[in-house]
Amino acid sequence: MAYFPAFIKFDDKKILIVGGGYIASEKLVHLLDFTKNITLIAKEYCPETQKLIDDNSLDFTKKAYEEGDLKAFDVVIAAIDDLNIQELIYKESRNYNCLCNCVDLQKYCDFIFPSYVKKGDLTIAISTSGSSPSMAKYLKRWLNQMIPNSIVGFLKEMKEYRKTIPKGKERMQFLDKKVQDYVSTWKEEK
Repeated sequence: MAYFPAFIKFDDKKILIVGGGYIASEKLVHLLDFTKNITLIAKEYCPETQKLIDDNSLDFTKKAYEEGDLKAFDVVIAAIDDLNIQELIYKESRNYNCLCNCVDLQKYCDFIFPSYVKKGDLTIAISTSGSSPSMAKYLKRWLNQMIPNSIVGFLKEMKEYRKTIPKGKERMQFLDKKVQDYVSTWKEEK
């Protein structure tokens, strides 16, 4: 089954990562592009994960996962090697209506972590629904090279136009023309 592509606003969402190893650090890196409202629980933390925790002043606890740990969270990521505990975490998440991702058990994932390109307000998610993570990684690299970094400033400018120009046909035509002109410069910037 394919996953529905959706962008979730994390402004008021509390996220829990159960695990402190390398995979937990990978998930943490992705999440930190969008929020810092993240708590971690693990018996121990690898140096990469601990550095991310320290650098971003994240809440963390050194302990094993226990039933009830998910209670206050909206999103949980089970990034631990023990598949039985991943399954328990998923089943507990059903009690709290929180979204769950078990890194090694796709059948226990309400969502997946796609490859993505993020440049300022632009975020492009790429998924092959698990068919070929290598293809997703390749497309990410290709898109990163194709889209110039100047897009960050361009999108800030467009945001200001949308705030100041009244809605209507003229605004739509003006904004479409700005995008068309901007994209036509991409080859020149390369």
